[in-house]
Amino acid sequence: MGLYRQPNDWTCGPFALKHALVTLGRLADENSIAQVAHPHWWAGTDEVKLARAARHFDCDLPLVRRTSLERAFEALSRYVDQNLPVILCVDEWGHWVTVVRRQNDRFVVIDSKDEPVLKVLSWRELSRRWGYTEYEEYDEETDSYPTYYDLHPVKPRYRVPIKAHFSVERAQYLRRPENADLAVHWDEYLGDLMEICRPRRYRGSSALSMGEFLRRNQELLVSRIRFWHGHVERVAANRVLKNFRFVAETYGLVIPAKGSRRALVDMTVLLSLWAAASNGVGAMYGSGAE
Repeated sequence: MGLYRQPNDWTCGPFALKHALVTLGRLADENSIAQVAHPHWWAGTDEVKLARAARHFDCDLPLVRRTSLERAFEALSRYVDQNLPVILCVDEWGHWVTVVRRQNDRFVVIDSKDEPVLKVLSWRELSRRWGYTEYEEYDEETDSYPTYYDLHPVKPRYRVPIKAHFSVERAQYLRRPENADLAVHWDEYLGDLMEICRPRRYRGSSALSMGEFLRRNQELLVSRIRFWHGHVERVAANRVLKNFRFVAETYGLVIPAKGSRRALVDMTVLLSLWAAASNGVGAMYGSGAE
């Protein structure tokens, strides 16, 4: 359920909606979305099917059409600046992508066509892929064919407690080859963090950022896991904790001050399970593999 490439040519619609939902803190895999949207191997997923799937997950997916490049930029910027993901149909209306952030004239786009799926596109690059010229609707007044810029903002019907803030820098970080595993397992990290953390209500709240929590407890966590397991590499364990911190900071998740002890227990359990899954575990107290 993470951020990875689509396996075929016709499921870009469910992937685009999945990526939009995960930026709103809603976990839904592409298969469950496809069960509602019913993408076709030849025709893919049209906007009607995609809107139906969005409603199934308590979101509206209206169509906003612009016919000028300037107004298209303004409309797209207005929605993403409100931290609403926007789904676009690009490449001659043949592919769906999700726009999640704007910084000046650069856009962070999640495009499941190729790895890495997180892209940073200039406005010029994005608009070239976005605009669709309708050659069957010649306009005699302007002596030209109209170009359409259709956008579909994903508007949740529910109160959104957390939203992802994919800055250009964060997108570029996830694009690095060494961070591919984090992107692929993004939803797993987020799902676990949503059980441990809470959204920061206001800056003055008595809560620990994940960075501060790990500053206090990371050495203890890693050293005890390595001691009891015996075969865990420090670098690998630190990498997992670094991934947790990156995801938590992307969504603004913090640990309530009164919940720090429980969070330490939760993180110990998660790191222990990861160590067992990654490095295996032998029989203990008469139970397990012989």
